[in-house]
Amino acid sequence: MGFVTGMLAGLRRQQREPKALLAELGIDTAYPARRIPIRDYATLYNRLNQQFDDEAFGLFARPMRVGSFEFLCRSCLSASTLADALARASRFLRVTLPDLAVSVRRSRGQAELIITETRKLADHGDDAGRVFAFEWLLRLLHGLSCWLVGRGINLDSVIFPYQKPDHFADYALIFTADSRFAPTVPGGNGTLVAAFNANLLDLPVRRDEAALTRFLDGAPGKITLLYRRDREMVTRIRDLLREALPATLSLDQIAERLYQSPRTLHRRLAEEGSSFRAIKDALRRDLALARLSKTALPIAQIAADLGYADASAFYRAFVEWTGMAPARYRRQWEAGSGEAE
Repeated sequence: MGFVTGMLAGLRRQQREPKALLAELGIDTAYPARRIPIRDYATLYNRLNQQFDDEAFGLFARPMRVGSFEFLCRSCLSASTLADALARASRFLRVTLPDLAVSVRRSRGQAELIITETRKLADHGDDAGRVFAFEWLLRLLHGLSCWLVGRGINLDSVIFPYQKPDHFADYALIFTADSRFAPTVPGGNGTLVAAFNANLLDLPVRRDEAALTRFLDGAPGKITLLYRRDREMVTRIRDLLREALPATLSLDQIAERLYQSPRTLHRRLAEEGSSFRAIKDALRRDLALARLSKTALPIAQIAADLGYADASAFYRAFVEWTGMAPARYRRQWEAGSGEAE
């Protein structure tokens, strides 16, 4: 829901509230710890673009008119390599999105995709709209890059120019487990730096006009559905961990059940942009939210069912995930459900 809140921030600044669309999709933004199906998120993405004729959600000084993403793709399609494609994307965005500058640099085997504010996007560095502007553009460029070369591109690390947001736990699945936060100095412009293997810049662009026609069906919201970080190995491990609850399996035990060495398993997860701890934490978080909102189980029982040695450890983890205590989350959810009924 943190990504939905950010997506709506620019429109709300303009006093444009898409209440009917949110109601149609069953999305209630009053509960930031809740999740929505990814396909509903992609649908909301595209419908907002069409409704307000702005593919950048009103986040910038001037709108990015519908059709911009298509022409961004077309500008990259005839590039020879990913490096050439990103250079073209940078020039295209300089015209259509002047508030953010995109560049790529290569040094000693490391490549960096850099996104820099050319105009201060908000008075407060952790403003939801400013945070989403960086999240959105990185996701867009990363997803497009993966599609152009026909494979996932692992981000080794990303430095985001703001404080750790409430939904930071999801960054491990969407971006990389090595997501860092460095708030911009007051009055300064922020810079995001995403690092990856420089050799990937030399990958050839493998797409043609026919592939682009298929890709544009459902775009740009379709980017959300492509090259997700919770892929095959992440899903298999998540399922094993859930089946074992309340027992907690170690990485070695998981590797044995999957007939792989711990080293191979660690490497596979790194290739998918995740880690064993990130998977375990995300599973516990999702189950905790569901059980607090949909059952009357005591909090101590939920903690035990999720494999926590004591309720205090669960309490600390839940506060880190949501910014509030489990009991407070349940009360807020119950109050909201009562109003809805």
